[in-house]
Amino acid sequence: MKDFPYTESKDTRSGFGAGLAELGETNPNVVALCADLTGSLKMDAFKKAHPDRFFQVGIAEANMMGVAAGMTIGGKIPFTGTFANFSTGRVYDQIRQSIAYSDKNVKICASHAGLTLGEDGATHQILEDLGMMKMLPGMTVINPCDYNQTKAATIAIAEHHGPVYLRFGRPVVPNFTPADQKFEIGKAWVMNEGADVSIFATGHLVWKAVLAGKLLAEKGINAEIINIHTIKPLDAEAILASVRKTGCVVTAEEHQMNGGLGDSIAQLLAREEPLPLEMVAVHDSFGESGTPDQLMEKYNLNEAAIVKAVEAVMKRKK
Repeated sequence: MKDFPYTESKDTRSGFGAGLAELGETNPNVVALCADLTGSLKMDAFKKAHPDRFFQVGIAEANMMGVAAGMTIGGKIPFTGTFANFSTGRVYDQIRQSIAYSDKNVKICASHAGLTLGEDGATHQILEDLGMMKMLPGMTVINPCDYNQTKAATIAIAEHHGPVYLRFGRPVVPNFTPADQKFEIGKAWVMNEGADVSIFATGHLVWKAVLAGKLLAEKGINAEIINIHTIKPLDAEAILASVRKTGCVVTAEEHQMNGGLGDSIAQLLAREEPLPLEMVAVHDSFGESGTPDQLMEKYNLNEAAIVKAVEAVMKRKK
């Protein structure tokens, strides 16, 4: 099992803030809009450096999406910022009608996603957002795994023409990918080559998959671990190449089982390569208040759950 050392832990929302600040210096067309959560979204540096390109719309998320869509007509590249629940569930109609349907070049940047929002509870812990956004025609959906990858993704989406949903989080997590990485939209990253099982993980579950890979190696199981940072477009070529080698699949995500990464991979396998599949995800449930670690353990979104899923799927392997 390949080693992925890290010397520090950071929150992925700070990676977004750093990427946005860098874009402020390199791309004069980038503008930022926020719905009264500038500090939480780490947009302060951009606001301070470019006050004429920062727009505080207040607690009016639907209006923010409409304003952002309008700005694209003048050639601007708007980055909207608020919590994931308010970036999707609260404003789905505006995104569908004014951004996706019209193919507007808006970057919808969503923090505090998933269970790891923690103590704020179920009303803020959206677990359906990836599914909601990937179903919109033309929408690119990205869910990076750590600070460095979130920063790189933020910079990369400014060069991509079309609507993008970028999802990141609140908790401090290991920062283990290279600082100088080149982020390629739609290109999966093979983190560890293996022959026994394919583990496809996204977001915070990528690190959990790495930890699971080490536990599996101790059991003599050689897992292929692939970071699916782009949910849509899905890297079908990389996924199929892996599963044709290993013969069984585990997916891992901080999202509902319905509509997430596992759902997308299951559809791909059903069409191209039917194989045993197990999913590590939330099973048709809302979240609750608690620390991120407590919630990830209770809802079985950790390395132990991934190991258990691998052992189950390998028993079904022909």
